Amino acid sequence: MSEYWMPLAGGMLLGTSATLLMLVSGKVAGISGILRGALLPVRGDVAWRVVFLIAMAVGGAIASWVVDFHLPDELSTNTGVIVIAGLLVGLGTSLANGCTSGHGICGIGRLSRRSVVATVTFMAVAIFTVWLIK
Repeated sequence: MSEYWMPLAGGMLLGTSATLLMLVSGKVAGISGILRGALLPVRGDVAWRVVFLIAMAVGGAIASWVVDFHLPDELSTNTGVIVIAGLLVGLGTSLANGCTSGHGICGIGRLSRRSVVATVTFMAVAIFTVWLIK
């Protein structure tokens, strides 16, 4: 039963943080958009993005320490595949004008049809990719 509590807690924290960001600042917690705005800065719109990204990394590190979670020491696939996959994910988020956090968590929560279509597309492609590879 305990294997269900960690994902549930993580989902609740994601939803809570996305809601708080929206309520406090009117900003959408789409990670790809936040990162893009930090890398291609617009004057006066950078500080919150940098703080968000740092807090996300620090929060993940603290959470992994608290629950004694460790990442694998070695990769199960080669680095080239991981780099290509990362570039494809970046291309996909650019084409979809957002990522799973922006569309799946924030967009669906705002009842955006575009986000529902994007999230269904993300999931269908992910399912197909796993089926194809496995």
